[in-house]
Amino acid sequence: MPIYQQLGTIPPKRHTQFRKTDGGLYYEELFGTIGFEGMSSLLYHTWRPTQVKSLGEPYDVAPRIAVANNMTMRKLIGFDVKPAADYLDSRTPLLVNRDLILGLAAPTGALMPYFYKNADADELLFVHRGSGKLRTPFGQVPFTYGDYVLIPRGTIYQIEFDGPDNRLLYLESHTPIYTPKRYRNHFGQLTEHSPFCERDYILPRDLETHDEHGDFLVKIKKQSHIHPVTYETHPFDVIGWDGYNYPWAFSIHNFEPITGRIHQPPPVHQTFQTDAFVVCSFCPRLYDYHPLAIPAPYNHSNIDSDEVLYYVDGDFMSRNDIAQGHITLHPGGIPHGPHPGAYERSIGKKETQELAVMVDTFRPLMLTEQAMAIDDGRYFASWAGS
Repeated sequence: MPIYQQLGTIPPKRHTQFRKTDGGLYYEELFGTIGFEGMSSLLYHTWRPTQVKSLGEPYDVAPRIAVANNMTMRKLIGFDVKPAADYLDSRTPLLVNRDLILGLAAPTGALMPYFYKNADADELLFVHRGSGKLRTPFGQVPFTYGDYVLIPRGTIYQIEFDGPDNRLLYLESHTPIYTPKRYRNHFGQLTEHSPFCERDYILPRDLETHDEHGDFLVKIKKQSHIHPVTYETHPFDVIGWDGYNYPWAFSIHNFEPITGRIHQPPPVHQTFQTDAFVVCSFCPRLYDYHPLAIPAPYNHSNIDSDEVLYYVDGDFMSRNDIAQGHITLHPGGIPHGPHPGAYERSIGKKETQELAVMVDTFRPLMLTEQAMAIDDGRYFASWAGS
């Protein structure tokens, strides 16, 4: 849950006259959620943020489903997703349901030549390779390897990459993405038992205010279509803002794992929550210290969720034949667990250097045509014969 933030110049009282040096008015915009009751921010624009000059023809970007009813454990070779210069073209949807789209992107272009807004979904980007900055009307959010970048729905943004070698895991969520409720007190502050705190947030900085007229293309995603909209003034014309609803980032390297004498279940790794799925971070940590502990996870059945693991770095101790960029899918309804030998191998080990992102969804996931193109086709049988 973000904290109150202010950047730039704002008037002392909201919804009152705020004038420029020439006597003209700045234009206030409420950027809010859940009607007028959820988190919100107030932005003050140099020009009206409503000046549309022209509309382009919408085009369909809905994922193409190949497997709608999946009961097969799968391994996707994520680095087989081909790079593309354009940021949106590089986004490859792999796993979807009515709540979210999970995909990979490998953009090589330096700066998006347009602006983008997802009007349907919060976006969560995980940076596996590359660095750069997210540019928005709220300021810039720098990012690098291991950062989660959270972009609330409706945020206009550009991404500027420092180089061509970029790999992103991305989520589009139709329900809001928050920090876990059990780690927040009733005021919204992260508590002492939380594995991270507000000091770890990477907040917007370096507000850029563009007083420019021209043709500014904003590609808006709405109902699985991209709507090209050309505005008369630069979207980043904000002189100041304050509030709680804005983009921010958090490094997986600042997640402090919770450990115990015996194996801890996956919820201790939870980093984000929604009403439809959770995101967990598996980070380098000490293993369980009971003298008879088995550090590898026990076999378990996913009765209520599909489990997705994205492997980032290190040696993932419960899996065989796993490499960076692989995605495994363990569907609900069948048990899964450590690969043959992993259970025994883990005994006596003191620590792990694994780094992975897990997404557990509460509704079944479907696989896209692009996902099936990078499916190894053999993963389901990798437990057999032992």
